[in-house]
Amino acid sequence: MNSPNNAPSRRKFLQTAAVGAVLGPYTLVLGGRAVAAGSRGAPAAGWPNFAKGEVVRTGGQLTADGRFVETQRALPIAGRSDVLIVGGGPAGIGAALAAARAGAKTQLIETAGCLGGVWTAGMLTKIIDGGNKPGIMKEILAAMVARGSLVAKQTQGAIYDPELMKLVLEEMCVTAGIKIRLHTHLVGAVTDQRNRLVAVVTESKSGRQAWVADRFIDCSGDGDLAAQAGCRFDVGATADCECQPMSLMALLAGVNTELVPEFIREIGGGEAKTRFYELMKQSGINPSYRQPTLRHLHSGIFSLMTNHEYGVPAYDADQISVATIRARAEIHAIVAGLRRIGGPWKDVAVVATAEQIGIREGRRVRGRQTVTAADLAQGKKSDDGVCRVTFGIDVHDVWSDSTNPKGADVMENVRRARKQGVKPYDIPLPALIAGDVDGLMMAGRCISGDFIAHASYRVTGNAVPMGEAAGLASAVSLKKGVLPHELSWREIKAT
Repeated sequence: MNSPNNAPSRRKFLQTAAVGAVLGPYTLVLGGRAVAAGSRGAPAAGWPNFAKGEVVRTGGQLTADGRFVETQRALPIAGRSDVLIVGGGPAGIGAALAAARAGAKTQLIETAGCLGGVWTAGMLTKIIDGGNKPGIMKEILAAMVARGSLVAKQTQGAIYDPELMKLVLEEMCVTAGIKIRLHTHLVGAVTDQRNRLVAVVTESKSGRQAWVADRFIDCSGDGDLAAQAGCRFDVGATADCECQPMSLMALLAGVNTELVPEFIREIGGGEAKTRFYELMKQSGINPSYRQPTLRHLHSGIFSLMTNHEYGVPAYDADQISVATIRARAEIHAIVAGLRRIGGPWKDVAVVATAEQIGIREGRRVRGRQTVTAADLAQGKKSDDGVCRVTFGIDVHDVWSDSTNPKGADVMENVRRARKQGVKPYDIPLPALIAGDVDGLMMAGRCISGDFIAHASYRVTGNAVPMGEAAGLASAVSLKKGVLPHELSWREIKAT
């Protein structure tokens, strides 16, 4: 799938509005007017004082055909950085830490009220394919072992406490001098006449603001920044954009591990999921995910993954909202059903459901190189390899009846790829560099890859080193006065 139909006209408008783009460290031309940013904590002359609750108001006109035409307005520039990262999940953490530690002034923008993304707001509780990674991923796992529970120590940090993860990531980023903005949504991007990304636009409690930087990294997971910048992208397995399902996680309490070891994934082994599913079915519980997973984290706290939300696009807020509400209701119904079984389940209760539903698949942004299923089968290595992936192909059924993408040979291709097997392969640096807009990199599951390859590299243990590579490449390109696509990974590492 390509970018939305209105992308060319949108890009043309933004490029026109950017007339000359960056004028200086704290100015940007928007709508033909130079806008200056005030210092932190003090509004520039003529701008609202957010500390006093003042806002930049919107004006416009409602049209007869049901649209709202907004009056042109100048936006305050919230900040200026060397490197700006959109998304504070695993990829964003890797990118921000690498850029800041390499000496770049780094700004991290995150939608949620904490860092960590699916690790924390999404309560994932397990890091896949991270144990063999060096650098920042190794640091994070070590912190989970040093400060975590017995379970964390036994799993080398792979099973972790989401609340501890929030604290550790915030401490790491604050120590590195990274500027962090939480509770802030990306809503736009500005490219100049050279087709180079120069600013992003956000919405938050502080209103609509612009942020200027020299390099940008899309770590949103769903390729939100790249799409706003006008990049081409692919979605799903077919032209109908059929994607893998979403899942909502939950934390539980009230179960004694000694009484139900056969159902706990890290104790009962590979059969624990099957036993748990059979217990549910025999008790009249019909979970939407047929491989329910129960994990013990610490102190009688468990994580539960037993939900699938099918046919939900990652970029449709209405459908995601409905899916989240439906998923939360299902989790509570399942736990109530377990409680009715009695015995060791009589006191089981929901402690919390995730703030953010887990999204497996969004946009795959077209880069300067694409990771393919053939690369996995060959175990393709690259001189520009920034991350070695060892995880297999994990494609969850696209539809609940297991029909999967209609009118296509996608699942046959998946079966063939699984049969061939996956040899350890490299993610090349060019797959992290946007092909359509300069000054923009991607990290995490939104990099350039096909449907099958994505089902392997998308896990969070790979997102961190991808982010680390993008952050380092961005910082080094600034030092050398070139764009990231003009450098090899060897040059970047040597610098």
